[in-house]
Amino acid sequence: MTEISLLVCTRNRGVSLSRTLDSITRAARAAAHIALEVVIVDNGSTDDTADRLEVWAGTQQFPVVCVAEPRAGLSRARNAGLARVQGRIVAMTDDDCVLHTGYLAALAERFAAVDRLAVIGGRILPGDPADLPVTIKLEDHPMTAPRGAFPGGFVMGANLAFTRDVLTAVGPFDERFGGGARFVSAEDTDFLFRALGRGISVDYDPSFVVDHHHGRRRPADVVALLAGYGFGDGALYAKHILTDRRILAAIREDLRLMLADVRTSARPFPYIRHFHVFRARQKLQGFAAYALASLRRPGRGTTPVSAR
Repeated sequence: MTEISLLVCTRNRGVSLSRTLDSITRAARAAAHIALEVVIVDNGSTDDTADRLEVWAGTQQFPVVCVAEPRAGLSRARNAGLARVQGRIVAMTDDDCVLHTGYLAALAERFAAVDRLAVIGGRILPGDPADLPVTIKLEDHPMTAPRGAFPGGFVMGANLAFTRDVLTAVGPFDERFGGGARFVSAEDTDFLFRALGRGISVDYDPSFVVDHHHGRRRPADVVALLAGYGFGDGALYAKHILTDRRILAAIREDLRLMLADVRTSARPFPYIRHFHVFRARQKLQGFAAYALASLRRPGRGTTPVSAR
């Protein structure tokens, strides 16, 4: 019986993917007693990804399931992979991440005592000191997300695990969100938000770790990334505002942070003046975009406009 299913989605990152795959091999060797399967979704790659996957899969001691999802979109790719997983524990990482050697052993140990539906995110360290400090998770102590909170950034899809029965309770990723989709990002936040709303605990545990080689080294790259995060969060606000009072609480918190922002000189990112005002502006744009799309195409998804 498969204990852990590890899901990796990839698109046109052959060299980076090989680094990820090598780290999976090392982690699997260090935890040979764990029944592992790896599910890899090729999300329409046009580089040598397919060849690299074929070579790597043929040399592993554990099952490797390769899935083709030609329609661009991270949520689409994740859903295609999640439809194939067999493990009691489902873990996800990205094709620009490197698993620490003890990753699988730590993951199995953390979930060994779990006898309920659970979502747990792990630690994300910078993979390259030249990369700017973004899309990382550095806390060295366990945490639990408050049930009434908006979970944006609490844990991240680059290192996220859950019991497989969570999928039945929460449902698939919303394919309108995430890289390659109309609303750019926030697919993992939406998944976490829905899990919390169903009474499922969302925890952070620093014991299972990946290094993130995201490659963003220019301030402009980080500004664009954070703008996309804000846009996606704003679209999520619009998605849930009529059905979930937690959104109103999140908006009130945004207003509090925005007012505090203009009264101080603190800058979490030195190249973004009034960071929370910046975030609020992007969220407003995302909210408006979702509302407009809903009016134009009620009850239907949107078409991806770009690949991640």
